[in-house]
Amino acid sequence: MHNKAVAETNGGRIEGDYQDGLYVFKGIPYAAPPVNELRWLPPQPVPPWEGVRQAREFGPIAPQNPLLESGIEALTIEGPQDEDCLYLNLWTPGLDSGRRPVMVWIHGGAFIIGAGSQPVYKGHSLATRGNTVIVTLNYRLGAFGFMNLKEITAGKIPATGNEGLLDQVAALQWVRDNISSFGGDPDNITVFGESAGGMSIGCLMAMPAAQGFFQKAVLESGAANTVGALEEAVDITRQYLEILGTSPHDTDSLRSLSVKRILSAQQELGDKIREATHRITPFQPLVDGDVMPELPIDAIQKGSARDIKVIVGTNLEEMRLFGVMDPGLINLDEEGMVNRLKDLIPAEYVAGLIKTYREARKNRGDTAGPSELLMAIQTDMMFRMPAVRLVEAQCDHGQPAYHYLFMWKSPVMGGILGACHALEIGFVFGEHDDTFCGSGAEADALSRCIQESWLAFARMGDPACEEIGSWPPYCDKRATMILDKECRIEEAPYDEERGAWDDFKMAFTKPI
Repeated sequence: MHNKAVAETNGGRIEGDYQDGLYVFKGIPYAAPPVNELRWLPPQPVPPWEGVRQAREFGPIAPQNPLLESGIEALTIEGPQDEDCLYLNLWTPGLDSGRRPVMVWIHGGAFIIGAGSQPVYKGHSLATRGNTVIVTLNYRLGAFGFMNLKEITAGKIPATGNEGLLDQVAALQWVRDNISSFGGDPDNITVFGESAGGMSIGCLMAMPAAQGFFQKAVLESGAANTVGALEEAVDITRQYLEILGTSPHDTDSLRSLSVKRILSAQQELGDKIREATHRITPFQPLVDGDVMPELPIDAIQKGSARDIKVIVGTNLEEMRLFGVMDPGLINLDEEGMVNRLKDLIPAEYVAGLIKTYREARKNRGDTAGPSELLMAIQTDMMFRMPAVRLVEAQCDHGQPAYHYLFMWKSPVMGGILGACHALEIGFVFGEHDDTFCGSGAEADALSRCIQESWLAFARMGDPACEEIGSWPPYCDKRATMILDKECRIEEAPYDEERGAWDDFKMAFTKPI
């Protein structure tokens, strides 16, 4: 059953649908189209419109190349692409003065792929279960959203390389200014996101421009860690312009480049960098000294997010998803593992880390061959340790910060994916099925636990609920919620591996 649903925004009136007990609006513009002279500029206000604008179809997704074919249906991204991509989508139980909690989802995708309209991000289940307003959004990706042009063009194009983050801030500002028309509470906003979405939230917690736009945050498999240095970003831009054959002084040519040309050059640059460094993406947020004044974790440790309550966690075997895309991993020998780790970690610490991980895994009865060890160490370096550092920083500022470890294993592909990257998303949104996550009574129960916990946190700032039970803060005893067939609290799980990183100071700001 579809009925008209009309709401007022600061740009004008919009019309969505009433579907299955929810009012659903898709493709709501939250900023002006970043095209022509607005390409690479910070997001600008939405030009108001006359009459009633239709909001029944998702807006175009940000221009992007396919990343690596995983063959996993749940991770597919479809839909027309356009530079005019700054749209959000909204599910709400009522167009009234209900002042419901608001949850704003920031999608992942290594800052180069993804969209708020991906089927797995459907907000219906969460909105219904929690009497909550759910928002998903697009933001500029790759060269459009994360390329620093300010230095190389001497300010003629003032792009800091953090425009994609500023898009997210503009979306959060739109939510704060408009959500009361959709039954939401502008003073109770929780941002949640996964991978690059979680890393984005870590950045937002440190950015002056984002202060005050949200009160709570759930960071899944991404923390305050994936941020580049300005010098490195300028060098990447220089390489990019060389591929384009464009002078940094010819800003008119840069602004007139076709989307197709920008993406093809980005693909070429990405392939070149991936071959040299195993990085997934050439473009990511960076410390530019303005939008991002310093490393996000440094700012957070100094108190930039001292009033924000957080849940931060990771999946046990994050890197297994990337492992199936890496043909060289399955036959990796000891020398190959050591060489790869020396590209990631100061060489003098590699042997000690390998020894600690090998012994810890053998003591638990886990396999400990070169490929398993490499994936375990990379998982902790890239995901788990940055999460722990962020939770510790919030604990230090007196916040009851919460930590989880997702250990449910995917049943597909013969079980080789394990508890891999992105696996928890289907459970968070109630969209789990046999194509990736698994199904059945145990899967349904896990999804119910996660949903009720996330919703309780969005309502009151405490993830404890009837389904999951008590969830104490991480702080003193490293209390960690294990999300699996049985959800339970463990103190200091996998602590031998965690402690191995205390032997040396590492910023955990490696690029993806």
